[in-house]
Amino acid sequence: MKGGEIIQFITDWLAGYAKEAGAAGFVVGVSGGIDSAVASTLAARTGLYLLCIEMPIYQGPAQAARAKDHISFLKKNYLNACSCEVDLSRVFDQLTKALPEAEETPARERSLVNVRARLRMTTL
Repeated sequence: MKGGEIIQFITDWLAGYAKEAGAAGFVVGVSGGIDSAVASTLAARTGLYLLCIEMPIYQGPAQAARAKDHISFLKKNYLNACSCEVDLSRVFDQLTKALPEAEETPARERSLVNVRARLRMTTL
Protein backbone atom coordinates (compact mmCIF):
# COMPACT_ATOMS: atom_id res chain seq x y z
CA MET A 1 0.00 0.00 0.00
CA LYS A 2 1.21 3.48 -0.80
CA GLY A 3 0.87 6.48 1.53
CA GLY A 4 -2.30 7.82 -0.07
CA GLU A 5 -3.92 4.40 0.03
CA ILE A 6 -3.08 4.01 3.71
CA ILE A 7 -4.56 7.42 4.50
CA GLN A 8 -7.75 6.54 2.63
CA PHE A 9 -7.96 3.12 4.30
CA ILE A 10 -7.71 4.70 7.78
CA THR A 11 -10.17 7.47 6.88
CA ASP A 12 -12.70 4.91 5.61
CA TRP A 13 -12.17 2.75 8.70
CA LEU A 14 -12.80 5.73 11.00
CA ALA A 15 -15.98 6.68 9.12
CA GLY A 16 -17.23 3.09 9.27
CA TYR A 17 -16.43 2.80 12.96
CA ALA A 18 -18.31 6.01 13.75
CA LYS A 19 -21.31 4.88 11.70
CA GLU A 20 -21.38 1.47 13.41
CA ALA A 21 -21.18 3.15 16.82
CA GLY A 22 -24.00 5.54 15.93
CA ALA A 23 -21.67 8.50 16.48
CA ALA A 24 -22.13 11.78 14.63
CA GLY A 25 -18.40 12.40 14.55
CA PHE A 26 -15.27 12.74 16.63
CA VAL A 27 -13.87 14.65 19.58
CA VAL A 28 -10.08 14.98 19.53
CA GLY A 29 -7.82 16.69 22.02
CA VAL A 30 -5.30 18.76 20.06
CA SER A 31 -2.07 19.29 21.96
CA GLY A 32 0.33 20.63 19.37
CA GLY A 33 1.99 17.23 19.03
CA ILE A 34 2.18 14.94 16.02
CA ASP A 35 -0.19 12.27 17.38
CA SER A 36 -3.12 14.63 17.84
CA ALA A 37 -2.37 16.37 14.54
CA VAL A 38 -2.52 13.09 12.61
CA ALA A 39 -5.60 11.81 14.48
CA SER A 40 -7.53 15.05 14.03
CA THR A 41 -6.63 15.33 10.35
CA LEU A 42 -7.71 11.77 9.64
CA ALA A 43 -10.97 12.38 11.52
CA ALA A 44 -11.56 15.58 9.56
CA ARG A 45 -11.07 13.72 6.28
CA THR A 46 -14.10 11.53 7.06
CA GLY A 47 -16.43 14.49 6.54
CA LEU A 48 -18.09 13.74 9.88
CA TYR A 49 -18.37 16.36 12.62
CA LEU A 50 -15.03 17.02 14.32
CA LEU A 51 -14.67 18.91 17.58
CA CYS A 52 -11.06 19.75 18.40
CA ILE A 53 -10.49 20.59 22.04
CA GLU A 54 -7.39 22.46 23.12
CA MET A 55 -6.70 21.83 26.82
CA PRO A 56 -3.69 23.82 28.00
CA ILE A 57 -2.18 23.27 31.43
CA TYR A 58 0.63 25.80 31.61
CA GLN A 59 1.60 25.05 28.00
CA GLY A 60 4.78 26.49 26.58
CA PRO A 61 4.18 29.17 23.95
CA ALA A 62 5.56 27.03 21.11
CA GLN A 63 3.35 24.06 21.93
CA ALA A 64 0.25 26.27 22.31
CA ALA A 65 1.03 27.97 18.99
CA ARG A 66 1.37 24.60 17.21
CA ALA A 67 -2.02 23.49 18.53
CA LYS A 68 -3.69 26.75 17.50
CA ASP A 69 -2.04 26.66 14.07
CA HIS A 70 -3.15 23.09 13.47
CA ILE A 71 -6.73 23.83 14.52
CA SER A 72 -6.74 26.85 12.19
CA PHE A 73 -5.50 24.60 9.36
CA LEU A 74 -8.31 22.12 10.02
CA LYS A 75 -11.01 24.77 10.16
CA LYS A 76 -9.74 26.37 6.95
CA ASN A 77 -9.56 23.09 5.03
CA TYR A 78 -12.46 21.05 6.46
CA LEU A 79 -15.92 22.56 6.90
CA ASN A 80 -16.79 19.82 9.42
CA ALA A 81 -14.10 20.96 11.90
CA CYS A 82 -14.75 23.25 14.85
CA SER A 83 -12.94 23.85 18.11
CA CYS A 84 -13.05 25.06 21.67
CA GLU A 85 -10.47 25.71 24.36
CA VAL A 86 -10.73 24.49 27.94
CA ASP A 87 -7.91 25.91 30.04
CA LEU A 88 -7.26 23.32 32.75
CA SER A 89 -4.52 25.28 34.55
CA ARG A 90 -6.76 26.31 37.47
CA VAL A 91 -8.16 22.78 37.83
CA PHE A 92 -4.60 21.43 37.91
CA ASP A 93 -3.64 24.01 40.57
CA GLN A 94 -6.61 23.12 42.76
CA LEU A 95 -5.93 19.41 42.51
CA THR A 96 -2.24 19.71 43.34
CA LYS A 97 -3.08 21.96 46.32
CA ALA A 98 -5.39 19.25 47.65
CA LEU A 99 -2.63 16.63 47.53
CA PRO A 100 -0.30 16.09 50.48
CA GLU A 101 2.77 18.30 50.31
CA ALA A 102 5.76 16.59 48.81
CA GLU A 103 9.31 17.55 48.11
CA GLU A 104 9.91 18.79 44.57
CA THR A 105 11.62 15.83 42.93
CA PRO A 106 11.76 14.40 39.42
CA ALA A 107 9.43 11.58 40.58
CA ARG A 108 6.83 14.10 41.80
CA GLU A 109 7.07 16.02 38.53
CA ARG A 110 6.57 12.78 36.54
CA SER A 111 3.48 11.98 38.60
CA LEU A 112 2.07 15.42 37.84
CA VAL A 113 2.57 14.82 34.12
CA ASN A 114 0.28 11.83 34.52
CA VAL A 115 -2.25 14.04 36.35
CA ARG A 116 -2.25 16.41 33.37
CA ALA A 117 -3.03 13.53 31.01
CA ARG A 118 -5.83 12.28 33.30
CA LEU A 119 -7.41 15.74 33.50
CA ARG A 120 -7.37 16.00 29.73
CA MET A 121 -8.91 12.55 29.25
CA THR A 122 -11.62 13.36 31.81
CA THR A 123 -12.37 16.58 29.91
CA LEU A 124 -12.66 14.75 26.59
